[in-house]
Amino acid sequence: MGSSQKRAIQNYRSRLSERGLARFEVLGRDADRDLIRSLARRLAEDGPDASSLRAAVSQTIAGEPPKLGGILAALRRSPLVGADLDLSRPHEEGRKIDL
Repeated sequence: MGSSQKRAIQNYRSRLSERGLARFEVLGRDADRDLIRSLARRLAEDGPDASSLRAAVSQTIAGEPPKLGGILAALRRSPLVGADLDLSRPHEEGRKIDL
């Protein structure tokens, strides 16, 4: 390999590391190629979808049962906590119908 090719690869890998990414190789079935690539692409975006995907894959691989209380924890993080909302509704008898 020529020195210009080595330099180009080195520059490419340094640009990747500046973005917090790394290039690596994995072995898998040919049928899973698109799945692995799309998974890697989603994880590289590093958004909220990537975080939830990372957690789901990690949990599946670890074989741990899902944690209880996830909905309660989400409600506690809600911006409406402590807003003193009046959620009471007036009681109505309903309408009379002729059977």
